Amino acid sequence: MEKFLNSELILNADGSVYHLHLLPEQIADTIILVGDPGRVGKVSQYFDRIEYKVAYREFVTHTGWFNGKRISCIATGIGPDNIDIVVNELDQLANYDLVNRVQKTDHKTLNLLRFGTSGGLREDVAVGSLIASAYGVGLDNLMWYYEREESEELNLLAQKATELLNLPEIKLYASKASEMLVNALSAIARPGITLTSPGFYAPQGRKLRYRGRIDDPANIFKSIEHNGYHVTNMEMETSALLGLAEIFGHNAVALNAIVANREVKEFHKNPAEAVDFMIKEGLQVVSQL
Repeated sequence: MEKFLNSELILNADGSVYHLHLLPEQIADTIILVGDPGRVGKVSQYFDRIEYKVAYREFVTHTGWFNGKRISCIATGIGPDNIDIVVNELDQLANYDLVNRVQKTDHKTLNLLRFGTSGGLREDVAVGSLIASAYGVGLDNLMWYYEREESEELNLLAQKATELLNLPEIKLYASKASEMLVNALSAIARPGITLTSPGFYAPQGRKLRYRGRIDDPANIFKSIEHNGYHVTNMEMETSALLGLAEIFGHNAVALNAIVANREVKEFHKNPAEAVDFMIKEGLQVVSQL
């Protein structure tokens, strides 16, 4: 069996994975991912008890129990690059023998659920509502660095979005959520297609004192309809999460609280309230998985 080199599978002196500083026993099989390190405590405050608290840089982890379900909540930080680190290292914790530096023969499937905030791109995506990402469309380039089997379905969605963006040097990709997790969240959230951007300002069409090349993402992509879903929202992590989970054989979905609507130019008056609503509703669903 192939033994991974120290330079490729990087571990800390205590045997923990490099960035997350976690050991295999410190994560649950069901993991909530949040961007903001401060949001981890806002999730774990509802846990019945907490087993582990680990923090290194922006990567904060709390693992505990909620309604009889063992759950981890991990802060990823912002952007597809951080998602690349977190999903890879979670897979190492689940599917590598870290002592002997080899892949385990039995594959463990994790349930990865992002609890995030997002901007709505349609007039009917109300501020304060919840969106479950059935598909992600990546304006970032992360998944082009991985070999993956691109289905005809995902190729079609990516091609539609690339043509509409009309920036020849940028080729978009598409990824798909776990149908099981989307169905589980459908009781509290509207399923949709989420755009994932590599930045917050020009890549999302915001107009300040620079000249951006994306004029109005809400208008550009509003005509997309795929398997009955429309483009509903835009953020910075979903397509990468769904794409990596598919490659590694994990289940993933993103649940987003809509704190702004780019179509009607509205921002939530109390974003913290929207986030707390998402957390409480989402935890009830997660505890039943």
